[in-house]
Amino acid sequence: MPVIALSAAMVRTLSCPADKGKVDYFDANCKGLLLEVRKSGGKSWYLRYASPRGTQHQFRIAHVDDLSLEQVRRRANELRGQIALGLDPAAERSVLRAVPSFAEFVEQRYLPYVMGYKRSWRTDECLLRNHLLPKLGKCHLDEIGKADIIAIHHGRRAAGAALGSANRLLILLRYIFNLALRWEVPGVTVNPTKDVVLFEDPPKMERYLTADEAQRLYVAVCDSDNPMLRFIVPMLILTGARKREVLDAQWLDFDLSLKQWRIPVTKSGKPRHVPLSDGVLQLLATLPQEGDCPWVFANPKTRRPYVSVFSAWDRARRRAGLADVRIHDLRHSFASFLVNAGRSLYEVQKILGHTQVKTTQRYAHLSQETLLDAANAAGHSLASAFVPRQAASRGGRLGE
Repeated sequence: MPVIALSAAMVRTLSCPADKGKVDYFDANCKGLLLEVRKSGGKSWYLRYASPRGTQHQFRIAHVDDLSLEQVRRRANELRGQIALGLDPAAERSVLRAVPSFAEFVEQRYLPYVMGYKRSWRTDECLLRNHLLPKLGKCHLDEIGKADIIAIHHGRRAAGAALGSANRLLILLRYIFNLALRWEVPGVTVNPTKDVVLFEDPPKMERYLTADEAQRLYVAVCDSDNPMLRFIVPMLILTGARKREVLDAQWLDFDLSLKQWRIPVTKSGKPRHVPLSDGVLQLLATLPQEGDCPWVFANPKTRRPYVSVFSAWDRARRRAGLADVRIHDLRHSFASFLVNAGRSLYEVQKILGHTQVKTTQRYAHLSQETLLDAANAAGHSLASAFVPRQAASRGGRLGE
């Protein structure tokens, strides 16, 4: 390891002895700076130093063609100054190399994690594949900034997506970076989605079926070319269950003697029990059963649960003149019918499987007729106290 006063000319002419793979030439005019000359003819600048912990390191500065001798000496002096302040350039570079790209983190850490507990992980995978990975996949996590997040969020909206669709991308990114912070992934010290504001997305107007509309809808589903729709839609209305809960229902979960349906996996991840009314029992009794098929509402062609019934549902609701009614509105309507029949919010909450009564209150629609009946009941009770005597005696109008 010769120590020589390197010059620009020497740097160009130095070569490696034939009997060695490489040789290091230390610069006598810059402490720790060395030129590695390899048998292949390649040359690189390095700084040899002791880390704050006393460990010997050799830090690569640049290829010989990238910096002049004076430039590399200045760089070496800067690095020695940082080392004197307690910084370790080799350790910092190691950290940078450990920072995963967005695609690597998603594929190796995020998706395996959410697949283990999140029922909607396929939705995440779809959003990532179609919208986020094409834009951020090659970026390292520490390279993604707030401007990138805003560009994706607002760009999705500018492309014509609904406010909620654009917000879903931001919510997903926020969760991904929160996990990276929680797991102390190298290079992630802040969440770039912080303070990026969601678009204000007003809640959709709740839609509830009247008894007449429910009858029209039943007639339409009975005429559907999907032979199971005439059973699926009434089951949704009569139980208030979610679409996927009905489509995935199995016979083993029904206890007809107890008039109870056990839904093993719900939106909250916990099982719940749904009481089976006489109407539901009658519906189940009329269901065609395919031998030993375990699924209650199986597709007759595949003997498996339907992946989707939207096409048949869409045709049926339009024939009934109810194009604005969504399948989930059947759950809303079930809650509405219960409340209008005088059932308490607690009862509705238990049947629907809500963990919080405030969620039930959103579904518990009271019809205008019910509200008027309630107001009139109070008015009749208090009429004698509040109707002006003079107006009552003359048959005049209130306030005369």
